[in-house]
Amino acid sequence: MLLDDHAIVRSGYRRLIDAEPDLEVVAEAADADEAYAAVKRCEPDVAVVDLSLRGASGIEAIRRILARKPELRILVVSMHDSANLVSQAFQAGATGYLTKCSDPGQMIEAIRGVSAGRRVMSPEVSHALACAALDSGDLSRQLTPREFEVLRLAVRGESTASIAAHMHLSQKTVLNYLSAVRQKLNAENDFSLLHLAARHGLVDMPASALN
Repeated sequence: MLLDDHAIVRSGYRRLIDAEPDLEVVAEAADADEAYAAVKRCEPDVAVVDLSLRGASGIEAIRRILARKPELRILVVSMHDSANLVSQAFQAGATGYLTKCSDPGQMIEAIRGVSAGRRVMSPEVSHALACAALDSGDLSRQLTPREFEVLRLAVRGESTASIAAHMHLSQKTVLNYLSAVRQKLNAENDFSLLHLAARHGLVDMPASALN
C-alpha cells in the first residue's frame, strides 16, 4: 500500500514497484483515513508511508493502521531526516526509514527487507540517529509520542481545534499536552517553543532566525 498525499508521487512509486515480478501495489491512500480503510479492504503486507500528510501526520497514520493490522510492515519514505522524526516513526511501529533522495533500487530492496522483518535505514538516517545518540537534547527522549505529535502539529501552525480533530482528542487534552511540552522543554512562550522546534528540524525557519 502507498500512503502519500501527492498523486504524482504515488504514480511514480506504483510504476517502480509493479515492474518487479515479486511486488504489487494493491492500494493507494492520500491520508490516514483512506489508509485505514485500505488496510481493512486490501490487507497489504507492506505500507510505504510519507510523514507529511494532509490532516493527521504519517506518524499518527502508522499508529492507527498498525492498531488495525499489527503485523503490517511499515517503510517510511520521507523528505525529512530529522533524528526526532525518525525516532518517533520507529517508536510508532515503522520497520524501515528512507529519505526521498534514496536511489529507486534502494527503495525496492527496502520493501523486500521490511517485508522479511529486517530493520532498514538509508545512510543519512543512520547518521542522524547516531548523532542524536550523543545529543542529550534529542526531543524524542524528552517527550512522549503524543506530546511530540502535538508539538509537531502546533509549530506547523495547526489550531488547537484542528489538532484535537486530527488526533481524536478533546481541545482541553491538547492544551494540557502543550503545557506539559513547554514545561519539559523549559519554553517560556510560543516563540521559544517554535525556535526550539526549528533547531530540532520539526519546522523550517531562516538560518538567521536561529542564531
